[in-house]
Amino acid sequence: MGSKNKLKRFKENETFVNVVQPTRDEVMAGFKHKGNWSAFFGNNNPIVLELGCGKGEYTVGLAKRNPDKNYIGVDIKGARFWRGAKSAIEENLKNVAFLRSQIELVDYLFGENEVSEIWITFPDPQIKYKRTKHRMTNPEFLERYKHILNKGGTVNLKTDSEFMHGYTLGLLQGLGHEIIYSNHDVYKNEGAPSEVLDIQTFYENQYLDKGKPITYIQFRIN
Repeated sequence: MGSKNKLKRFKENETFVNVVQPTRDEVMAGFKHKGNWSAFFGNNNPIVLELGCGKGEYTVGLAKRNPDKNYIGVDIKGARFWRGAKSAIEENLKNVAFLRSQIELVDYLFGENEVSEIWITFPDPQIKYKRTKHRMTNPEFLERYKHILNKGGTVNLKTDSEFMHGYTLGLLQGLGHEIIYSNHDVYKNEGAPSEVLDIQTFYENQYLDKGKPITYIQFRIN
């Protein structure tokens, strides 16, 4: 994407009522929406996050399916989620928001027990050992998620990376977390939830074209 296109999207994001773009200092000093996202949406419906949302396909797709839930896509790359934010406005989806921030600040962005569900869709698997701290299902991230999830809240991981799938399964088992469902090839093996099959991201379609299996895990953090 050219720099002019990016600048145009950044400018347009600033006009979108469904986009929140705090500075890091604002987040660290006491983010105004933390623990108060129900006021942002104007209702007390459950809050669902898509972390590393990219273009926001899951944020928008799930919001269409479940109008009684509020969906927030979180990503540091505003030029990417511009598409999802614009689509949500064009389709008059009032239960969608996008938050431009770093994922590692998630427990500064949301209050304790404020979130009912988390989706992690096609994250960078960070395969090199020295990048372990950046894997979005490592123990430190799981603790952050545990803090913001309410009792019974679930995490969904959908990825094309067999490494990420195996790493996460092993970690969850080792730490004694609850694996609700696991599938190492959702389009070949029956049983995957409909939202896993029916909503596909831009990158997922590229992986499918290459014949890569798509994996999925749903779990609870104890």
